[in-house]
Amino acid sequence: LAKIKAGEAHVFTDGRASPTGFPFKVFQLSGTGSDRGVFHDRQKVCDLGYLRQAYVRDNGKVGWRCASEPDKAFLKKGGDPDEIPGRKCVCNGLMANLHLGQTRPDGTIEDALMTCGADLSIVERLLEAKGDNYTARDALEFVMGTVESPA
Repeated sequence: LAKIKAGEAHVFTDGRASPTGFPFKVFQLSGTGSDRGVFHDRQKVCDLGYLRQAYVRDNGKVGWRCASEPDKAFLKKGGDPDEIPGRKCVCNGLMANLHLGQTRPDGTIEDALMTCGADLSIVERLLEAKGDNYTARDALEFVMGTVESPA
């Protein structure tokens, strides 16, 4: 919120972030999954699997793979190596946004991956109307147009 108020907030439409190939609008914030250092230091794991993709295994059964899982596992499952670069673990990152990030056995805590729309002016106007402690209901009412925004 401080970055938005200061006009320093940036959103990047990342066409590689999601293992599904769907572009995500990623809020650029140091210390999160949008930070290149944090992204490169993260050990790849796909243990929630919400965005896994089905494929047919050699035995004819359905298997599951994710371009955000460890590279070796993805490739062993017939994944395309071109799908790997830049893929972020959206499942774990979004759960961490909700303070439901996993703690790994080595003590590593999953980092958030903040996503948002491209138009941050809406947040600026909401902050003006409601202050820093607005609720989800406040935001919905504001977006739905049931609350007047300041001039």
